[in-house]
Amino acid sequence: MTESLRPRRTLLHHRAGGLWIWAVFIALAALPPLLQALGLEFYTVVATRVLIFAIAAASLNLILGFGGLVSFGHAAFVGIGAYTVGVLADAGVASAWIAWPAAMVVSGIAAAVIGAISLRTRGVYFIMITLAFAQMFHYLAVSLKAYGGDDGLPVPSRSVLHGLPVTLTDDASFFWVALVLFALVFAGLRRLVNSPLGWLLQAARDNETRVAATGGRVFAVQWTAFVVAGAIAGLAGALLANLNGLVSPHLMHWSQSGQLMVMVILGGAGALWGGPLGAAVFLLLEELLSGVTIHWQFALGAILLVVVLFAPRGLTGLFGRFGVKKSKGAAHA
Repeated sequence: MTESLRPRRTLLHHRAGGLWIWAVFIALAALPPLLQALGLEFYTVVATRVLIFAIAAASLNLILGFGGLVSFGHAAFVGIGAYTVGVLADAGVASAWIAWPAAMVVSGIAAAVIGAISLRTRGVYFIMITLAFAQMFHYLAVSLKAYGGDDGLPVPSRSVLHGLPVTLTDDASFFWVALVLFALVFAGLRRLVNSPLGWLLQAARDNETRVAATGGRVFAVQWTAFVVAGAIAGLAGALLANLNGLVSPHLMHWSQSGQLMVMVILGGAGALWGGPLGAAVFLLLEELLSGVTIHWQFALGAILLVVVLFAPRGLTGLFGRFGVKKSKGAAHA
């Protein structure tokens, strides 16, 4: 193959990793029976929660890390997706084939409306308007007394995957379904980020004026990414409603958006594995520290501070830096 025919890799192209990814997914797939053998079945639920928040954090990373759009209202889409499943379950619709796509569609529509308005602003104004929309949905959920109000809406049972030999009432089966969905979402985001639309999104993040001057439709690209991120967050909300068995207005609170943002920054904004890695480390540290001390928030904050100070590009950037040093050392050997 000649040099001109080889596919070019630019700074805007992001690799998902090598063969180690398959090893990670195989290890995750084997986690439920391993935990059961060790008598630690409870941690299957914890692992499922990590996967769900990995999906939510990856969706935020699309607009925050790759698009440079600091949204403080992303949790609203998670909550909208969760409430869609809860309302449908309350109406007797238990099919996952209906409820989960509906959650993505409703969250995507909400993201389309919010994005059409908020993307006309920039900087702190964009942050504040997304925060305002999230709080509007939060207080709307609180005011809906027919659906539990501030107490939340109980989900009578988990969704049903008709036609598949899978029972979501079993925690292990639910974990495997969440793992498959995470893999699909991750593969889709990787494809999107490395597509012309993803390149334009990243270019607009770095220099929006220059992209617009060269004919790039900045608003359309950012709006599309905003809608996709909202729809994926809705899927995470649908899974979270099934996992918790309860849909609460707290899911839409601004603090939840801040938590998702911390996950992305911790893992590495603008890196494919940034959101999932940040979600895993954040939630596992929370689980570990909360069992050690009642002041676990202080300890978690201290750990996050150290990461931000010594790894400004997040954990993925830290691993990448060590990888570069290792490869340089091998080259000199």
